[in-house]
Order: sequence, then C-alpha cells, then structure tokens
Amino acid sequence: MTRWIKTKMMNRYLLKLFIRVFIFVTVLGIYITHKEMLYHMMTWSVFMGITPVHVVWVIFMVMMLRHIFPIGRFSMALGKAEPEQYQEISGYSKLELYEFVQDQNIKAWKVMLVWLFLNGIIGFLYLMQVLDEADLFMITVFFFLCDYICILFFCPFQSLIMKNKCCVNCRIYDWGHFMMFTPMLFIRNFFSWSLFFTSCVVLIHWEVIYAKYPERFYSGSNKTLQCANCKDKTCQIKKRISGKEKGSP
Repeated sequence: MTRWIKTKMMNRYLLKLFIRVFIFVTVLGIYITHKEMLYHMMTWSVFMGITPVHVVWVIFMVMMLRHIFPIGRFSMALGKAEPEQYQEISGYSKLELYEFVQDQNIKAWKVMLVWLFLNGIIGFLYLMQVLDEADLFMITVFFFLCDYICILFFCPFQSLIMKNKCCVNCRIYDWGHFMMFTPMLFIRNFFSWSLFFTSCVVLIHWEVIYAKYPERFYSGSNKTLQCANCKDKTCQIKKRISGKEKGSP
C-alpha cells in the first residue's frame, strides 16, 4: 500500500475542504428549511442592513483578490504562474512547448464550451422562473464545494477533456472562481455581478500570464511541475482512487 505523504499544502486543502463542506451543509440547511429567508438575503440591499450573505460576499471577494494580487504561499498549481516558481529546464524543445500549448488551448476551449452550455441551461431555467435567486445561490455554493472535490478526489474536466496528470499541471486551474460564480451572472444586483465580473478578472489575469509565459505551465520546460520536485502532493487521494501512479514526464 502506498505510504501517505503529509505536506502542509495537502493539510491546508483538507482543512479548506472541511470548511467548504460545513458552509455547504449550513446553506443547504437554510435552503431546505427557510428558502424564503435565503431568497430575501440574496435580494436584500446592503444599505438596508448586513446579512450572512454579505459576509460570504466579503469572503469570496478577498479570496479572488488574493489571486489577482498574490499574498502569502500558494499551491504549486497556482504558484506556477509566478516567476518565483519557474525553474527552466536547459535545452527544452520550443517546438514541443508550442505543440503542448496548442493542444491545451483546444482542450481548454472545449471545457469552456461545455461549461457555458451547462450554465446556459441554468440561466434558461431561471428566465423561465423554474429557478429563483435562492436556487442560483445554492448552485453557486455547490460549485464552491465541487472546486475542492475536483482537486482532491475527482475532476471530470481533467479525466474527460484536459487529460492533465494532476492539478499542478492543470492548464485551467485558476478557472475555478469563474466556474463557481457563473450562475451569479443571471441575478441583477451588485452582490452577484461583482462576484461574477471579479471572477472574470481572475480568469483573464491567468490567461494573460499563460499567453505571455507558457513555459511556466509545461513540465517539459519547468522543473517545478515534475513529480520528483512536487512539494504539495495533492494528488494522493486521486491516486488511491484510480489505482494509478502519476509519473513524471
């Protein structure tokens, strides 16, 4: 049996997963027992008083702003965008890098189209009044939880489309906030739109860095992304589930 390798980042992920499960269960409880209250909190103006939803909004905004203006230590999956974590592999093939970038871009577009299609269905149901603001908020909180489920346990985009070996090598790793807050686009208020459009800024920030410095995102040109140099080891649970070792390139 493979030995469990304890890392600070793995422990942080597990702690954050626990917190997200707690938030999801709490909101789900309110959604099931007092949905009208959740609806009113979603449509309540901050000028009329502070609600728990506004507190959640602050948490979400701070979380996203830290991705735009990095402060503190991030996982290797996110930190690879920064120059401090780039360790160039001498003599790497620029042709292979170009082919890698083209392949990953095509797959990223597939993910984007799938995500927009799925959320288009959600938006349509909202416009048809099948779903309301409380439903969209509950879906957003569910996506908030799924973000860490994808990192630690199973990611359908990784397995079915991107085919990257782990989150550290994930081309779309920092798309999480955009995906999380897509349902907020359909609710017309400051609370929802500020979250969605800030998540778009996070996405654009990531894409600009990827376009300018693709060598930071490729394990064939960045030693940091190779399994032998990984300090996070956040793939361990996925590795146990799949029963496969994820080798270095």
